[in-house]
Amino acid sequence: MVKAGKVALITGAARGLGRAYAHRFARDGYKVVVADLNFPGAESVRAEILAGGGTAIATHTDVSLEAGAQECVAQSLAAFGRIDVLINNAAISADLRLHSFWEIGVEEWDRVIGVNVRGTWLMMKAVAPTMQSQRSGSIINISSNTFVAGRPGFLHYVASKGAVVGMTRSAARELGEYNIRVNCILPGLTMTEVGEQPYGPARFEELLKSQSLKRLEVPDDLVGTAAFLASDDSQFMTGQGLTVDGGNAFH
Repeated sequence: MVKAGKVALITGAARGLGRAYAHRFARDGYKVVVADLNFPGAESVRAEILAGGGTAIATHTDVSLEAGAQECVAQSLAAFGRIDVLINNAAISADLRLHSFWEIGVEEWDRVIGVNVRGTWLMMKAVAPTMQSQRSGSIINISSNTFVAGRPGFLHYVASKGAVVGMTRSAARELGEYNIRVNCILPGLTMTEVGEQPYGPARFEELLKSQSLKRLEVPDDLVGTAAFLASDDSQFMTGQGLTVDGGNAFH
């Protein structure tokens, strides 16, 4: 069980995997910050957590803006006084459509990199001072197994998730002396309420053929890994990437 008073800040928590992380950490006893650009969605998840007996706040957060990241951390500290876990889950993914890389527009490229890469960096940057002063913390970045597999049609997304792995390793080196751990999860394609887009049912059928475990991935397959990386059970583990995809991409 989590020590009383621990706080988890989760970005992109209004839907999909972020919502699942928020509910798991609330059940585990964390006070949860539900951060998302979609504030009504974040408020809805907050209400769900409160109805379940948990503690949470919602913040309207654009992680691609430094002011947005800083304000999210400030609101978290004002509400709870500390931040023990940061899950960098906010990303542009489900709303993308398949393109050959030479067909990707510069505006779309910048939008994906702005959220997935700059947003991850800005949130780590914003939370670092409070974790440094605590001399403790766990940062969990969300990458993707597409980085390992080189999934075609999403070069900007794959590039962004490769950058997340690289940033995780460098940040782990820089923050280790403060007893702050930085790890990342590389999920496979996961069935959430967001739906099948942009992949379609054929992609899920293809996955079942390539995965070692012959069922589709669901959020509950990932939340335990995040809980482990946040816990003392992984206290001597940093700079690592854990692939959770049913045995699809090996590395």
